[in-house]
Amino acid sequence: MDIIIGLLVFFVPLIIFGVLIGRMVEKAHLRELETHEQARQDFLVTQLKSYPNARDSQLAPALVCAEVVIASDYLKNFFASWRNVFGGEVRSYTRMTERAKREALRRLIDEARSLGYNALCNVRVESADIGDRRKKGAQAMASCLAYATAYHGNVSSSLGHA
Repeated sequence: MDIIIGLLVFFVPLIIFGVLIGRMVEKAHLRELETHEQARQDFLVTQLKSYPNARDSQLAPALVCAEVVIASDYLKNFFASWRNVFGGEVRSYTRMTERAKREALRRLIDEARSLGYNALCNVRVESADIGDRRKKGAQAMASCLAYATAYHGNVSSSLGHA
């Protein structure tokens, strides 16, 4: 009985600490993504095949790519394994994939900006689950590849600004 109480006294705070740290890291990343998305109001991102307001400039349209891999932590993997037993959506994996997509788009915009562009067209985001969760001790991971054609153009008229 003393062993069980000792284990509970040791492991329960450890699990609570792990959950809190994991949530703090995830929320900090989401806040950072939100800040970046708010700051890119001057940057046009569209799924149109071409950009009608492209300026004739020295910058020819170019392909830009960005890739990101985000892994889940061990505690979320443990809880997800229980979800797999009982069934249902594993929301932590859904959030992880969504974070990876948003981060890939962020990196795509940063890459285009660093090359002197201010618009992305024909944006495509591909995602894949690359962690083999069937193996014991394997980490769940989401990979996202974002690519688009970068243009330099008159973005303010495209966005309806004066």
